[in-house]
Amino acid sequence: MRNCVFAFLTLFAVMGSQAQTDSIQKNNFRKNEVKLNAIMLLFGAFEPSYEYNLSESSSVGMSLFVPFDDDNFDTNINYYISPYYRIFFGQKYAAGFFLEGFAMVNSIEHEYYNPSQGGNYNYWEKDVTDFALGFGLGGKWMTRGGFVFEVSGGIGRNLFNTNDSDYYDYSPIVGKFGFNLGFRF
Repeated sequence: MRNCVFAFLTLFAVMGSQAQTDSIQKNNFRKNEVKLNAIMLLFGAFEPSYEYNLSESSSVGMSLFVPFDDDNFDTNINYYISPYYRIFFGQKYAAGFFLEGFAMVNSIEHEYYNPSQGGNYNYWEKDVTDFALGFGLGGKWMTRGGFVFEVSGGIGRNLFNTNDSDYYDYSPIVGKFGFNLGFRF
């Protein structure tokens, strides 16, 4: 009987010490990340992001997109700000395959046409700000030193200005693509 009690107490002592070690290790993980979208930088746009890891399987973050070279980056986007939430399915802390839900405030330069007398059209450009909701997916890998590599993509839909026929080049669909390099600290 004493051997059973001793074995039982030893088992609980080992399990308790293991639980303490696991919780200490999880609390020591780095939770902040800064990243830069390398592909967009090559094409003439600056897209930094910040991400905070809430737990081993979820994080929140925000990215900012600003084009700086109109010759190489042929788009009508002025900027966007996009907060996001991610759920991870990997074995490592906040890494591996993920699903993402995002919101986006975007400003786009639209071509506006107005018919005039004689069948001609008056043309001008107008900045339109809109709000989109969307989802995405991707993968994140991290080295022991804290360097982060991430590939992601997403699609969303603008919620306002979608039925305005005055905008010639307006599309209610928005997209995000990232080939991000960064550091977790």
